[in-house]
Amino acid sequence: MAVIDRGLLKEKAAQLDVVLEDTALDRFELMAALMVEWNEKINLTAITQPNEIVIKHFIDSLTAAWLLPEGAFSLIDVGTGAGFPGVPLAIVRPDSKLTLLDSLNKRLVYLKELCRALEIEAELVHARAEDAGQKREMRERFDVVTARAVATLPVLCEYCLPLVKVGGKFIAMKGPEGEAEAKASENAVKRLGGQMSAIEKCQIQAADTNIERRLIVFDKISITPPKYPRNAAKIKKQPL
Repeated sequence: MAVIDRGLLKEKAAQLDVVLEDTALDRFELMAALMVEWNEKINLTAITQPNEIVIKHFIDSLTAAWLLPEGAFSLIDVGTGAGFPGVPLAIVRPDSKLTLLDSLNKRLVYLKELCRALEIEAELVHARAEDAGQKREMRERFDVVTARAVATLPVLCEYCLPLVKVGGKFIAMKGPEGEAEAKASENAVKRLGGQMSAIEKCQIQAADTNIERRLIVFDKISITPPKYPRNAAKIKKQPL
């Protein structure tokens, strides 16, 4: 069982202006334990050391917490994998309505069990992002869309912006390459009805771990044209 350093988690979260009460710490501890346990059955993560889980998964996910809207909101985490950043964000924002989207069904089996154990209500969607964006029940439905380490930003924008409702935002979690990718995505964003509003830099340091995060924030200012997102082959062959 992965026994995380609750003090480290609480301290680093506080540096992000996120206050973790005991109930939230309990949930993070349970999430770490379940992830490590399930990781022996299916490939969820290469990060299994307790302190690395705290910094590289939990705290990294929480770097986006301050960008979330006030009051109740809907959030979809695209290509969520083992649930990052969606589940940690839902732990600290219980007023969120969470949807987790992934193309691999066995990950969703894990996420169903995880959300049940954490007592988090979440809609689980087994689909590719480009297919989800063309579904009437999902298109332009969400206040916030998040994605971490899924694809290059021009491609990621075509996956994610169609899911954002007008007036909502897309938060792309990138490394230092995010600034160059943001510039390369200007044409895609314009075509998809978005507008880049911020590039937020965040550095996470703990012991020998140093994470440079860039949070690229896009506002949805107009409806995405119906032809987007295109199919996967076209997106890959001809990025916007």
